[in-house]
Amino acid sequence: MKIKWLDKPQKHDYPAAQSYLSLSMDDAAAKAASEQLQNAEMTSFAAKDIFRASGLSLLGVSDSHVEKDREQIIRKEKLSPLLLYRDNRNGKLIIADGYHRLCAVYKFKEDALIPCKIV
Repeated sequence: MKIKWLDKPQKHDYPAAQSYLSLSMDDAAAKAASEQLQNAEMTSFAAKDIFRASGLSLLGVSDSHVEKDREQIIRKEKLSPLLLYRDNRNGKLIIADGYHRLCAVYKFKEDALIPCKIV
């Protein structure tokens, strides 16, 4: 199954990323990271590599957000690319926006290349 993607993240993804990042850094740093993400170039990484770098576990299809994204994939609707932040202090990748989309895609194909922005 071919997974379709938008050419760039949606505008509402950046405030969502900033909100999430503000949980692990101060507001000014989260805002700066969000602005850096807006200006970053698009790239792509394999789903399995994003998971490994983040250290997160895979959410099951019983998660309502994963199920919603899974249904979008089946309907051949385009998904928004992920927003990723390199936490150099802890050596981890933070999925600032798109964790549920990543989980949904991984269920179909763990080697799928996922478009994203990363800073």
